[in-house]
Amino acid sequence: MSVAQPQVFKAPFDAIAATYDETFTRSCVGSAQRAAVWRELAKAFKPGDRVLEIGCGTGVDACYLAERDVKVVAFDPSIQMVDLASRRVRQKGLQALVQARVLRAEEICHLPANELFDGAFSNFGALNCVEDLNSLARDLARLLRPKSTAFLCWMGPLCLWEVGRYLAQGNAGKAFRRFHRDGAVAKIADGASVHVRYPSVKALAQIFAHDFRVTSVRGIGVTVPPSYMEPWARRHPRVLSLCEWIDSWLGRCPGIRLLGDHVLVRLQRLSHEER
Repeated sequence: MSVAQPQVFKAPFDAIAATYDETFTRSCVGSAQRAAVWRELAKAFKPGDRVLEIGCGTGVDACYLAERDVKVVAFDPSIQMVDLASRRVRQKGLQALVQARVLRAEEICHLPANELFDGAFSNFGALNCVEDLNSLARDLARLLRPKSTAFLCWMGPLCLWEVGRYLAQGNAGKAFRRFHRDGAVAKIADGASVHVRYPSVKALAQIFAHDFRVTSVRGIGVTVPPSYMEPWARRHPRVLSLCEWIDSWLGRCPGIRLLGDHVLVRLQRLSHEER
């Protein structure tokens, strides 16, 4: 697959690439939240499918699917993240199933439209950092087969854990930062920050409505806490296990499922006749 490469720039997440697996991928909280997403991906994508991943990070999700004989074309704007993803792919011997490339989500329009995908997904807030979701929705529709599935896992506008934690600390600004209409600037490392938006499920559904239909919504991290609660999770492994079990059904309850650290929305690509 040939991809026209735009001008290379330094991505904010380059700053945390080297420590990402240690602080999130292998953390108790990260493992719990990722396992919930994996269960949905495994049910939707079958051996032989060709799937697009937007914001692949260090390649953990791509390798999970590849180990189940799903082909993954994975992109991330961070050169450092893609380097780590490529290394993971080589170490696992999955080069025939995973292609990792440097590309921003806003630039998937550079992908050839004659090489359609059987599905797509974006995990853990990559879409929260995209400036123009309307363009992304159009570009993604162009790349997917009719009736195919797209999973979008992003940070919604209300996380109970976050509100409770920061209100307890007397920090109302952080407690309600996701409520800001224009989003907020998040510092991810010294000298590195990113503008983050927190659209609601309703807003996201409207953005993708021309070419996609929402078929399911699931909360990720309703009772499982956000990653910054890792020290607590390590001190209370049994409580975390209980939180995972509760999440498995509470995350599907209308209303409550929107209160998690992340929200996983499943979309179906509409056929021409369904539009």
